Amino acid sequence: MSEDSKRTVDAVHTACEILDVLQSRGQAGVTEIADEVGMAKGPVHRHLTTLADHEYIVNEGGEYRLSLHYLDMANQVKGMISKYDIIIEEVQNLAAEMGEIAQFATEEHGWVTYIYKADKESDVQTSSSPGKREYFHSTALGKAMLSRMSDDRVERILDKHGMPAKTEYTFTTPDELFENLETIRQQGYALDNEENIEGLRCIAMPVTGADSEVFGAVSISGPTSRMTDERIDEELKEALVRATNVMEINTKFA
Repeated sequence: MSEDSKRTVDAVHTACEILDVLQSRGQAGVTEIADEVGMAKGPVHRHLTTLADHEYIVNEGGEYRLSLHYLDMANQVKGMISKYDIIIEEVQNLAAEMGEIAQFATEEHGWVTYIYKADKESDVQTSSSPGKREYFHSTALGKAMLSRMSDDRVERILDKHGMPAKTEYTFTTPDELFENLETIRQQGYALDNEENIEGLRCIAMPVTGADSEVFGAVSISGPTSRMTDERIDEELKEALVRATNVMEINTKFA
């Protein structure tokens, strides 16, 4: 058992699992939740009652859901993100200018964590949304950030979460990924060539903060029919350069 494991609290672990179930299901009863977390209904019911007493969940006739308290928490977290308003403005500008999905993400706990998404003009829908997490190795956003990290940090992320195949095009071995990261470092941007979602292509660039450490990445996504090599090279790449420059200048010198 690791030192970190020895310091964990079982009751808190169970509460977190219950909250994860409610987030994925939207609403669930005691029996469903107990089956999902692998516990008896009695202990699960006590956890649910405690969470409801603290107003983190709501009991609606025996069906439980997350409370609106998380909206306030989410807004507070947004305020902790450096230059959040600038990020929103630049992502919105990218989406409007390119007519595609534009997104910004950062790293948290070894996951690509989406911060903002704009798709006003796009006719394509993706499952990403603010707060949603995704693997590093299968996304352009993730690979763009990895390209600015040390090999040791990249390996720790891969060891923690693995490299599952999201599509037939996903890199599933460290050697493949590290070779791709070297290409990304040389060209200055990352590509997701249907590696995360079939039929969808994405270009992303890393964004660094005042300490020159990567604090996120910005991307443009669209169907393969529109995301051609020619368009990436002649149009999308330059648009991302402008957006990242604005974000970095405001972060470093504002």
